[in-house]
Amino acid sequence: MTARSRLNARLDPDMERKVAYLRRRTGLGTSDVVRAAIDLYYEAIHASGARARDILEATGFIAGAAGPSDLSDTYKEHLSRTLAGKHS
Repeated sequence: MTARSRLNARLDPDMERKVAYLRRRTGLGTSDVVRAAIDLYYEAIHASGARARDILEATGFIAGAAGPSDLSDTYKEHLSRTLAGKHS
């Protein structure tokens, strides 16, 4: 059996009304409504940070152009060569 912790929260009347509505609509108890809400909130917050790179790659913001694969490490050398070629 897993241990569970108890959560006590103060809700204003508007929040109480929302919880009561969710209980009626879903047939769940208050604890289950709170668990579901925490899961949804966690997924929204967790997903927003975890997928930033995927979103940038999918939109072409990252890796959207052709160039040397080591450009982030050697950009100064590439820039110096390019500028030297233009001003020689």
